[in-house]
Amino acid sequence: MQRALHYSHTLLKEAVQQFPQGVFVDGTLGKGNDLHLIMSQPDFVGRGYGFDIQETAIQLSQEKLANYPNAVLVHDSHDTIDRHLAHESEIHGAIYNLGYLPGGDHTITTNFDSTIRSIHQVAAKLAKKARILLVVYSGHPEGQVEKERLFAELKTWPQEQFQVLQYEFINQRNHPPMLLVVERV
Repeated sequence: MQRALHYSHTLLKEAVQQFPQGVFVDGTLGKGNDLHLIMSQPDFVGRGYGFDIQETAIQLSQEKLANYPNAVLVHDSHDTIDRHLAHESEIHGAIYNLGYLPGGDHTITTNFDSTIRSIHQVAAKLAKKARILLVVYSGHPEGQVEKERLFAELKTWPQEQFQVLQYEFINQRNHPPMLLVVERV
């Protein structure tokens, strides 16, 4: 079985194969690994947008993504997607790694309020059969709150419009990450 992060990458690759000319969002750029995965897929000719509030994340990602002119790094909160992607009519996939920048300042974390605003903005433009992937790290206090509130919110989304999948191991110690997958029907 794949761990949550690896399974999110499997699903992300599937999405890029399904929408090779699509628009993809990395809502938590971090070190640029997810956006690099999107951009480096064979036959991908779409656009990718990576959002992060930390200048360190932008700097860590610039070199990794330098060879991809269709990769746009945005030094701003992921809840400003509407403003930065106003010209895009559809979004074909999005990924978020919720928590803090690995190796960075652990006091700077994602939080439910900005995350849910971002997810709503993506969902409003999400193409049919496109997905939002949320890798949730709940081993720190803000992460636990974010996880609980995400569950409460996403349970209310109408099944006629969205399918929401929970993928996690239930017998492991230390709060391993889990994955939430939102797919437009």
